Amino acid sequence: QLQLVESGGGLVQPGGSLRLSCATSGFAFTGFAMSWYRQAPGKERELVAVISGDGSTDYIGSVKGRFTISRDNGKRMLFLQMDNLQPEDTAVYYCKAPFPSWGQGTRVTVSS
Repeated sequence: QLQLVESGGGLVQPGGSLRLSCATSGFAFTGFAMSWYRQAPGKERELVAVISGDGSTDYIGSVKGRFTISRDNGKRMLFLQMDNLQPEDTAVYYCKAPFPSWGQGTRVTVSS
């Protein structure tokens, strides 16, 4: 059974940093692209960053240069390093494998 467990969210001031983690199980992690999504209050869920099985990455424009997606295939873990956080980054963040399941997400609040 596929499982995605996000952690690392919290309350941070503008300009601060957080590192999100996602522990995975139940599928062949190494071979699949993985993604981070986020859903801000009152908005639709949006794709933030993606990393391929071989480590190629891509980001939405608003986070380029501030967020870094990475993976540890040996530990089946996905990460999102978020620097220079801004209030508009406030959202629940989800990791995603190319299957229908979603995890519970981890909440990030950027506020002074």
